[in-house]
Amino acid sequence: MSANLKKLSDLTKRGPHHVMEGDLGYTGLPGKVYTPAEGDGLPAIAFGHDWMRTIDDYHATLRHLASWGIVVAAPNTESGFNPDHAGFAADLDTAMQILAGVRLGNGNVTVAPGKIGVAGHGMGGGAAVLSAVDNSKVKAVAAIYPANTAPSAIQAARNLLIPGMVVGADNDSDSLFDPGNPAKLAYNWAGDVVYRVASKGSQVSFSEDGMAKRIMGLARPNSSVQSTVRGLLVGYFLHQLDGEKKYSDFSETDASGPKVTSLCGDDLAERAGLTRDDSGFSFF
Repeated sequence: MSANLKKLSDLTKRGPHHVMEGDLGYTGLPGKVYTPAEGDGLPAIAFGHDWMRTIDDYHATLRHLASWGIVVAAPNTESGFNPDHAGFAADLDTAMQILAGVRLGNGNVTVAPGKIGVAGHGMGGGAAVLSAVDNSKVKAVAAIYPANTAPSAIQAARNLLIPGMVVGADNDSDSLFDPGNPAKLAYNWAGDVVYRVASKGSQVSFSEDGMAKRIMGLARPNSSVQSTVRGLLVGYFLHQLDGEKKYSDFSETDASGPKVTSLCGDDLAERAGLTRDDSGFSFF
C-alpha cells in the first residue's frame, strides 16, 4: 500500500509563524532571506531561481516556507540571458554558509548547521544539485522541474548519496517545451530519491510571474500547482531536515495525495526515456 500524503492539504495553507524578510546584500551576496520571527536551531534551505527569473518571482513560495519554520536564503544572481550555472551553484553554497553562520531576523533566529538543505526551480533546480556534490553542509535536496545545466546536473546526481526530491512535469500540463529531463535526473540519483508529479504541473507553471507568461501564451493560471508544490516542499524538508516524523510519508517513494502522484522503478525509467547510463562521471 502506498503512503498517503494526508497532511498535504494542511501544508498548502500558510503556516503558524509570522514571517520576516531581510536583505542578503550586507553579506556581499545579492538576494533575500525569509525567516520566522523567532526560533533557535531551525531548519533552512538555500533556494535557486529559474532562468531569466529573480527572487521576486518566488516571493509567495519563500514566505510560505518561512511560515512553516523553514529559513530560506535566496541569491538574486545569474538572472541574465547567459547565466553561469557553476557560478550559481557556488552562490547557493555561499547562501548556505550564511545561514549556518549568522543570527537572522532581529537576532532572534538561528539555524542548526545540521539542518541545511538546498532547493531550486528550473535552472535553480539543476544548480541546487550541482551545489550539493561533495558538500557536507547539505542534508537534502529538492529540484523543482529542474532544467539542463552545464556541468550536467544529471551526471552530478550520480554522486549524490543524500536524499532528494525531484518534481517533474505532468503529461497533461500546458507546457510548450521542456528544458530538462527531471525523471532522468531522479533515475540517476545515487541516494534515496522521490519523484513527484503535481497535476497539470510543468516547468513554466511554478514561478509567480504568471501574468507575463499568460501574455506570451506560455501558461494558464497556475496557483493550484504552486500551492501543491509548496506543500510538498514543506513536508519533505520538515521531515528530512527537522526530523518531524509526522511528515515521514513525504519521503516515501510511492506516496500519493491530492493532485499528486509518484513514479519509481520501471515507471520512472520509462518516464526518463533512458536506462541508467553507467559511463564514467567527470565534473569538468
